Amino acid sequence: MTTETSPILYGYPDIRDPRVMVAVPRARREALAALWALAERLTKLLADAREPMIGQIKLAWWRDMAGLLASDPAALPKGEPLLAELQQSWAGQDGLEVLVDAAEAVLLAEDAEARTAAGAAFGEALFALSGGAGGARWGLVWLAGQQETADAAAQLFRDACNRAAPPRGLLGGRALLMLDRWSAAIAARGGERRWRSEGLLLFRIGLTGL
Repeated sequence: MTTETSPILYGYPDIRDPRVMVAVPRARREALAALWALAERLTKLLADAREPMIGQIKLAWWRDMAGLLASDPAALPKGEPLLAELQQSWAGQDGLEVLVDAAEAVLLAEDAEARTAAGAAFGEALFALSGGAGGARWGLVWLAGQQETADAAAQLFRDACNRAAPPRGLLGGRALLMLDRWSAAIAARGGERRWRSEGLLLFRIGLTGL
């Protein structure tokens, strides 16, 4: 898209965006890139799941992989590039299964209230694994982009707008602050994307932290 505005479907705030990744300490970049690649894979799994049971089977595989990654990384199956990437920086660490559980809650959500809770929980889990807190506003914007109806997406954007900004100190770093404020800006416009103003927002936060 070359226009100033476009739908949320053309992307959600991601720590791997170079404008955000530059705010991540170098020692953490590989781990966070792998983590957010996992979040992207789970997002695609949710989008492709036509039957909840099939989606649950695929999520169960990723839950098992998260368990192996923590307890016996050498036993991970070969040939899956994302697993190899995760093994480089997450071997021996617990916690990734929490993100899979949060994705399953999104898959099984049956009404607006459940969707809101599940989207917020996914964002909170991802931010916690990224070294901070908060994440609910990001999670609601992320989930809004996956809705099949405009009404469902609009409700999630409203829910994101109604969430208070997390205290800056809890976000755990400038990168997550950027993602939270970026998400809030998208939600405030009901999902309309304004790439130029979003870029200026990220530049300002990256430069000043405000």
